[in-house]
Amino acid sequence: MGGDSRTGNDGGSGDRDYAAQVRAAFPELTEIDDEELREQVVEAWVLGLERGGWRDVTDVPYAWNIHEVSNVEHVRGVAKIALESAAVQREFHGADVDTDVAVAACLLHDVGKCYEYTDHVDAETLADPDPEYASGVVPHSLSGYALAHEVGCPLAVQRAIPHFIGEVPERTLEAELVKSANAASSNAITQATMGISLDEWVEQYSQTTD
Repeated sequence: MGGDSRTGNDGGSGDRDYAAQVRAAFPELTEIDDEELREQVVEAWVLGLERGGWRDVTDVPYAWNIHEVSNVEHVRGVAKIALESAAVQREFHGADVDTDVAVAACLLHDVGKCYEYTDHVDAETLADPDPEYASGVVPHSLSGYALAHEVGCPLAVQRAIPHFIGEVPERTLEAELVKSANAASSNAITQATMGISLDEWVEQYSQTTD
């Protein structure tokens, strides 16, 4: 896998310790019991940040046209909503939710924005984007899936990451949990920042629609 920044010695990325940034940004990592899976989540973010050329994980915006909310804030919100929902599903409905899978997928569901949003931020937030990856050509939910696959996340996590309708033919309980938590957080953000629902934002501004 190369790259000293994955181990905390930043190597070719100047003084940026991406792994430390990611661990500090996402305390919800501690909710993942499987140590290997925790490290895979961190590694996927490190790859995304390196290739996107970001100086700091908190510089990635929630959306290409909503910069007052960071992607970190949104991702944490999704993970928190999913954890609360999973607790209710277990307590009230007897559902067998795999918390490790759900939290890992929540934390990775928007890692692809490290690639997709490089053209929509001020130049000073970026160092040296890799043009092979830093592009909005591939939707972030799909590039996020690709990153999870690349670092070896279990299939159950990979299939819970794509959150647009039609990308996954058979959705799991954890995938639906990620999707609903993402919608809840996103609706709150679009309402607070633009006064519109998520559906209205998608219709007007989404780069994945014609």
